Amino acid sequence: MLGKERECQRLVVVKEEAKLRVKIHNLNVSPKNGADKFTMKDLLVWVRTNLIKERPQMFMKGDSVRPGVLVLVNDCDWEHSGQLDTNLEEKDLVVFISTLHGG
Repeated sequence: MLGKERECQRLVVVKEEAKLRVKIHNLNVSPKNGADKFTMKDLLVWVRTNLIKERPQMFMKGDSVRPGVLVLVNDCDWEHSGQLDTNLEEKDLVVFISTLHGG
């Protein structure tokens, strides 16, 4: 979304007494052959292929994330930036948060 301002809804996470478990992965990925952009759809394919070891259905449904998984791109809800069509650039931060019990 170059040249356009992103409508963004900022979320604040309050840490309570419960312990939080966070996994951080720094990725170096490139667009597919011939493509000039890397999108969230490309990232999800890469995550399914390279990171998810078992039960991908708990994270993904079809080509997207399951309902109940909040996706933030640079602290903004991806629903405001185009979801699967969101273009990713170097240094972008993508966060997946499960809102389901046991997440």
